Amino acid sequence: MSYSAAIANSRFQLMSGLGIPVLLVSMLAMMVLPLPPFLLDMFFTFNIALSIVVLLVVIYTTRPLDFDVFPTVLLAATLLRLAMNVASTRVVLLEGHTGTSAAGNVIQSFGEFVVGGNYAVGLVVFAVLTIINFVVVTKGAGRISEVNARFTLDAMPGKQMAVDADLNSGLITQEEARARRQEIAGEADFYGSMDGASKFIRGDAVAGIMILFINIIFGLAIGMVQHDLDFDSALQNYTLLTIGDGLVAQIPSLVLSTAAAVAVTRVSAARDMGQQVIGQMMGKPRPIAITAGIIGSLGLIPGMPNLVFITLGLIFGGAAWLIAQKQEQQRLAELQQEQQPEPEPEPQQTDLSWDDVPMVDVIGLEVGYRLIPLVDKDQGGMLMSRVKGVRRKLSQELGFLIQPVHIRDNLELAPNAYRITMMGVPLGESEVHPDKELAINPGQVYGELQGIDTKDPTFGLPAVWIDPALRDEAQTLGYTVVDSSTVIATHMSHLLHQHAHELLGHEEVQQLLDLLAKSSPKLVEDLVPKLLPLGVVVKVLQNILEEGIPIRDMRTIAETLAEHGVNSQNTDVLTAHVRTALRRQIYQHINGMDQELAVITLNPELEQILMQSAQTAPEQGLGIEPGLAEQMIRELNQCVQQQEANGKAAVLLVQPGIRATLARLLRSLAPNLHVLAYNEVPDSKQIKIVAAVGGQNTQAA
Repeated sequence: MSYSAAIANSRFQLMSGLGIPVLLVSMLAMMVLPLPPFLLDMFFTFNIALSIVVLLVVIYTTRPLDFDVFPTVLLAATLLRLAMNVASTRVVLLEGHTGTSAAGNVIQSFGEFVVGGNYAVGLVVFAVLTIINFVVVTKGAGRISEVNARFTLDAMPGKQMAVDADLNSGLITQEEARARRQEIAGEADFYGSMDGASKFIRGDAVAGIMILFINIIFGLAIGMVQHDLDFDSALQNYTLLTIGDGLVAQIPSLVLSTAAAVAVTRVSAARDMGQQVIGQMMGKPRPIAITAGIIGSLGLIPGMPNLVFITLGLIFGGAAWLIAQKQEQQRLAELQQEQQPEPEPEPQQTDLSWDDVPMVDVIGLEVGYRLIPLVDKDQGGMLMSRVKGVRRKLSQELGFLIQPVHIRDNLELAPNAYRITMMGVPLGESEVHPDKELAINPGQVYGELQGIDTKDPTFGLPAVWIDPALRDEAQTLGYTVVDSSTVIATHMSHLLHQHAHELLGHEEVQQLLDLLAKSSPKLVEDLVPKLLPLGVVVKVLQNILEEGIPIRDMRTIAETLAEHGVNSQNTDVLTAHVRTALRRQIYQHINGMDQELAVITLNPELEQILMQSAQTAPEQGLGIEPGLAEQMIRELNQCVQQQEANGKAAVLLVQPGIRATLARLLRSLAPNLHVLAYNEVPDSKQIKIVAAVGGQNTQAA
């Protein structure tokens, strides 16, 4: 940008920033300084134009929050209208004796048009407009704003929990979560501000009635006493001026009140009001056809205005017929598209090759035919973006790139079912309802919901499939509400995290080493293949992932393998050394930043038996008597339940020689138990023994 352009831009910003202060100062000046009739005409015309612009902006705005400055605009327009009422009242009372054009042509024209020679009719018309504005429109809009503000505030905790759930499952980024939180807060602020702005409009309507009586009563008194006008002349001048003044103020007020009512009664949908009305009222021909029949039947009754009723009946009937024909054409077009046979592939004359052998998908997602719209972006499906978010989050957490997910339809599945596969083998499956949302009970809710009872496929929590219209109510009661795409994506994220070690292969490890070589080329060069084969490194990393430890710190892992790979290529031994090197990361994952770790230990006699068994036949695992193993596992599970009840992680601390074998044994029998070796606890942390397992009972230390 050039220097002159920058100066011009700064001047424009300075001038635009002065608009609101200048407007407020002008409104204050209008209440104090007398205005000529020409300026009154300009201001009244501007007020009418402003109200029309605001109404059209509200109608064509897709969402209420897109016009969140609306409450401020209502306040400014109300103050401007009151300032003009003060200015016009001054002119009417000072110059009303000169004639009906004393306050300008706008007030005179409105007064003459409505009065039409009958002042009683003019007063009644003005009173009716004021009552409609005060009693119906403004009061209703204020009540709706108040209710919306209350329900929005009540639903905020549930909406915040839904945002946190999407963020934790990787469906959205930090920026998207921040934007959604700001939108939730902005919605509450908007309806709260609209509730307050409606009070200004109601006060303006009351002020209009009072100004009417003030102008007429004091105008008659001033005209007859000070200016020696007869009663008829004074009544004609001041009544016409008062009614005209009131109309040019109340008509814009009624328009703005209508705009406020439209804004607060709309649902947050990405369409303007015209599209919503046409799409929802004209979408079904049956109600319109029944209406046509009723109106036409009334037109056949003798004494009724037959022409009007029959004409409207024919119009409604024709509209219903056109809508029905359009829907029938759309249905036939969809049916023909579905029945159109797929073109048969041309016969290939070439011989078979390895390209004809299909490869299994590393990660696959199969869906029933009713779930296909969730995958189709053209139909508003969000599943593809949610799956991409799951891959991004898992890749960042685990430390390697998760392979793409191949999504396809499977007619063998139930219509609402889906199946998650890995290497062609199913990992999990469940059913969802694409036209409903899942309300999950996180453990404490304050009411029940009407819907289809089920369980969350990821964690097995009790849940209910509800209509989308009940989303706010469910969040207010404490439920976590997610859509069908989020249910599938969360289930997939959980399963892939559990089987992350199966996703890591030679190609992925080579990519990690190539990435590490950019910053530590000598380390990678000496490690693979000079010191260790690539397969050994792959197995060590798989062992680490299988025990729930990320491999983000590849530098520490590679340095540990380079240090101990000289002495052994046994993957279990190398895995133990890597775990020791990553002990701070392991400790933080289990116990956070606490300095003291509560642990469970084995009875010395039991630990000695396990050590002897591991040394005698290491390839056979822990060869102990089945009864003793069953008793040990039962006592361990009791300790795990007690630790979880105390809000602590369950950790079993054992000798390094039996840690790996014991961890494999307990991985499925006690899944919530972390098995650590003595040398895997950082030196700076303290240990507190809470239980010892072995013998006949679990003994408290």
